[in-house]
Amino acid sequence: MISSKDPQQRVVYSTEHGTICGGCNKPQLKCSCSKDARGAVIGNGNVRVRRETKGRGGKTVTSISGLAMNQDALTLLLKDFKRLCGTGGALKDGVLELQGEHCDQVLQELANRGIRAKRSGG
Repeated sequence: MISSKDPQQRVVYSTEHGTICGGCNKPQLKCSCSKDARGAVIGNGNVRVRRETKGRGGKTVTSISGLAMNQDALTLLLKDFKRLCGTGGALKDGVLELQGEHCDQVLQELANRGIRAKRSGG
């Protein structure tokens, strides 16, 4: 074990405390911010829908970013989009990712829900 007195060295990997919270760097069981993080608004309200292929082995992904919603609302919205488009998807750092190119369907559904969104990236 590395001495905690030396500030230049830090533990890179440890199973001593389990999962560590990214916000407060405390063990997940002792985390003080996890209760607030689910209710916090993630995006800035500038909703962008774009088609991405870089870094994905040539696979196309539709990403939706900037939604001013909390974690639970984003999860429900992702579930609705996956059902609407008939595809898989994931939520990563507040960005919804849908497998395949579904920009037109996503923009139409966002407009139906009253969310102003722009297509970006070309």
